[in-house]
Amino acid sequence: MSEFVRVLTPKSKDWEDLKYAKELLENPGLIARMSNVLGTPIEKALSVLPKAAHDLISKATHYALESALDLSIASLASNPQSGKWQEASNWFHKTIAGVSGAAGGAFGMSALAIELPISTAIILRSIADIARSEGEDILSPEGRIACLEVFALGGASDSDNAAESGYFAVRAALAKSVTDAAHYVAANGAVQKTAQPLVRLITQIAQRFGVPVTQKAVAQSLPLIGAAGGALVNTLFIDHFQNVSRGHFIVRRLEREYGKEAVKTAYQQLPKKPLENH
Repeated sequence: MSEFVRVLTPKSKDWEDLKYAKELLENPGLIARMSNVLGTPIEKALSVLPKAAHDLISKATHYALESALDLSIASLASNPQSGKWQEASNWFHKTIAGVSGAAGGAFGMSALAIELPISTAIILRSIADIARSEGEDILSPEGRIACLEVFALGGASDSDNAAESGYFAVRAALAKSVTDAAHYVAANGAVQKTAQPLVRLITQIAQRFGVPVTQKAVAQSLPLIGAAGGALVNTLFIDHFQNVSRGHFIVRRLEREYGKEAVKTAYQQLPKKPLENH
């Protein structure tokens, strides 16, 4: 039995934190939540989405992530509160994301190229806020890349099977790209988006981030969704990534405390249960 399991009891705070993190990470359910809130199943619309729309979403996703990469390296470090332990302002970011999402609801798929980079930047700010509140040093290259990693953890690739889509499986698949990108940033400081370590990282993240982005775009383009519905979809979208981010940085905090293998062993022993009231 691992040291993490032996030291902690089910009543300890860290054990409960890990249970909560697993609930957040293994039960995101974005498409189900959007369908329930909108009162319209969107799976059928996803199944008939034309190739042109897929291409538009793919380009918008890559551009949004490249913009987020710039932001994670430059702007996050300029925030005087960066690296300080503080509570995350989830509702503030949800409100701003809702406003930006209104454009998606009003203008549909055609607004995605403009709206998605804005929404992604807002989400990244929220991710960084949550990371800080869990003690992450987002001034470090590793901390900044860990913030970007959340966009991959919040979606699944179409080629995934159950064994490949779990939290630690996704992190393992990204591990080399994450490490190489962090080393590149540490060595070079400024971002050259054509650098191979960054290209590989963005490509891998985009494969997964594109799944919830497609779900969001389809939901916002449904007939009669309107600006109010678009704002609601974007609020659910950022809430989804806030949940994933909270789970991810709880795990990283516990890894700093107990070691990666011990936390992974304990995580895998915990039962997966539905996330309620989130």
